[in-house]
Amino acid sequence: MKIVILDGYTANPGDLSWAKFEKIGELTVYDRTSANQIVERIGDAEIVLTNKTVLGKEIFKQTSNLRYVGVLATGFNVVDVAAAREFDITVTNIPSYSTEAVGQLTIALLLEICHHVGHHDREIHEGRWENSEDFCFWDYPLIELKGKTIGIIGFGKIGQSTGRIAKALGMNVIACGSRPSEEGKTIAEYVDEEELLKRSDVISLHCPLTERTQGIINQNSIGKMKDGVILLNTSRGPLLVEEEVAAALNSGKIYAAAVDVVSQEPILTTNPLLKAKNCVMTPHIAWAPKEARQRLVKIAEENVTAFVQGNPQNVVN
Repeated sequence: MKIVILDGYTANPGDLSWAKFEKIGELTVYDRTSANQIVERIGDAEIVLTNKTVLGKEIFKQTSNLRYVGVLATGFNVVDVAAAREFDITVTNIPSYSTEAVGQLTIALLLEICHHVGHHDREIHEGRWENSEDFCFWDYPLIELKGKTIGIIGFGKIGQSTGRIAKALGMNVIACGSRPSEEGKTIAEYVDEEELLKRSDVISLHCPLTERTQGIINQNSIGKMKDGVILLNTSRGPLLVEEEVAAALNSGKIYAAAVDVVSQEPILTTNPLLKAKNCVMTPHIAWAPKEARQRLVKIAEENVTAFVQGNPQNVVN
């Protein structure tokens, strides 16, 4: 059985091992694969793993041996799952591997907005503190989070992880999600989306990208928010209408935003958030601590093994 990993570098830039896949079948690993290389590289392989390489109907038409696609991520929108079903191809994803890591970065971004640690560190290293007339200085309003309300849109495992940390900081946590749970109720007060937009000092997005959620943060929803709200997005870039978020940042309606994801990745020089006021950005790294990637590879191995044994798990189609 042949196994091909189309874009293994981001999940494993060399600090992890693919060795267990070699025990399952004949393994070929590519760091990256361009669109015009996909069919040739899959060849007659039965099993393919992809992270961000897009696989759709035209690819499936040309890879007749293909029986399994494993997505090396939780989100599986890079695969046309309906077309895969037509071709009797099983598609799986990796659930829950980065829950704590994403919650951690979300709060790190919020704390950066509150204290601008990076900016003040640079100023010190450039000599400003040693030349200061006072014993301290700060260039941005410094924000204490205790007593502030964070509204979390999408209250699954990652949203709940973020909520727990926010609660530990003394924040009031409210949330909206499609399936309120008893565990969620111990962390947050469930409210509808309209109330969340109205009450929140901080809004954090942790919902999947669907037809309903695409562009959920737009001029209309921003208008329902408090003046000076803080916006966080560590979920999917297209949840924001970026030009409308940028306009709200520049006008001050949104005080600050922090995003780990954008609509097109790598980011384009034309992305309006690059020139927006008070916007903190990281390059889609919330999922990437080594511990999280180790879990990802382990679950991917288990998914492939389960498929080969005839008992597929984490199937999304």
